[in-house]
Amino acid sequence: METTTYQIYSSIAKLPEKWDEVAHENAFLQTPYLKVLEESAPTNMQCFYVGIFEKNSLIGVALAQYLDLNKLESFGERDQCIKTYIRNFIFKNFASHALFLGNNMITGQNGFTFNKEIDAITIAELLSKCADEITSYFKKQDIKIQIVSFKDFYQESATELKKSTFSLLYEFNTQPNMIFELQNNWKTNTEYIEALTKKYRDQYKRAHKKFEGIETRELSLDEIILKENRIYELYFHVAKNAPFNTFFLAKNHFSSFKMQCGPKFILVGYYLKNELVGFHTLLVNGKTLETYFLGYDEQIQKEKMLYLNMLYNMTQFGIENQFKKIIFGRTALEIKSSIGAKPVIMSGFIYHTNKWINRILPKIFPNLEPSLVWQQRHPFK
Repeated sequence: METTTYQIYSSIAKLPEKWDEVAHENAFLQTPYLKVLEESAPTNMQCFYVGIFEKNSLIGVALAQYLDLNKLESFGERDQCIKTYIRNFIFKNFASHALFLGNNMITGQNGFTFNKEIDAITIAELLSKCADEITSYFKKQDIKIQIVSFKDFYQESATELKKSTFSLLYEFNTQPNMIFELQNNWKTNTEYIEALTKKYRDQYKRAHKKFEGIETRELSLDEIILKENRIYELYFHVAKNAPFNTFFLAKNHFSSFKMQCGPKFILVGYYLKNELVGFHTLLVNGKTLETYFLGYDEQIQKEKMLYLNMLYNMTQFGIENQFKKIIFGRTALEIKSSIGAKPVIMSGFIYHTNKWINRILPKIFPNLEPSLVWQQRHPFK
């Protein structure tokens, strides 16, 4: 095999010109999205872009993110229990400088892509070397990276990676990725509703009835800029009440996204009496529809079943525009399964740079995860 080399860049302006050609399969690795990260990444995040070469030819691209958890005002305020306090203490003191090889802001295998077949052993070796180089870059600035994580692999990839040096790392599975594989014969939303069992058709009708009085419309760039503060307020309310957070988006994140990605990025506003009470966002990624961040007013969400209606609206958009699948991501597993999404296990690999802590990682890590009890729903006939 040809010798594979890599180059780490800290700015988009320096990326090799064929970058987007190599990354054409994944919108989350193309320069428009990477520019969004450069312009409006969370304040506690710094991004690095990796070009992978054979001789002088670019064959792969990857993303790495450094997170300083000391800069967070909150890790999430939903679960006020002793376990949460212990977890927050551990993160603050033993894992506050974290390096992710992959994208910590989204769910799915979006960390790297190649324009040719590359074996798992080479991939593992490249990612490990990148992690070492970025770690020593920070060491020169007196910042000690404590946790290194290689994030979000589907089972097939994880199995392959375990044949490499990754077999020495701790493998973890956090919440599954909820993925809705849309049926080819659905051309309209009516066909989707007809495929549901009576119980879930009734759920759909009930949600729809509650939704009366809400108007939805896609917002243009100018409208997003105009409503930036309100959009952020709605997003922040939802984010702050999540069980666990490692970042909060920057205020200009959504307008930056629309500016860079244009029609591929969709922000739909939910209005009640002309007041913005919620929004959801989507990114077109080839034949896959990626759900992104959303926000809502808690009171209206309860009264109008906003969240469930957002899921139905995203599904309708996916069906009518003939997408193959919708990635709904982690969290709210049960409600997502009630509309048709199924859980797909994702793996990550992690190590602590302190060898003593690294040894006990398999004992500590499972206790840091918010405990998860949910029942998968089966809404189709």
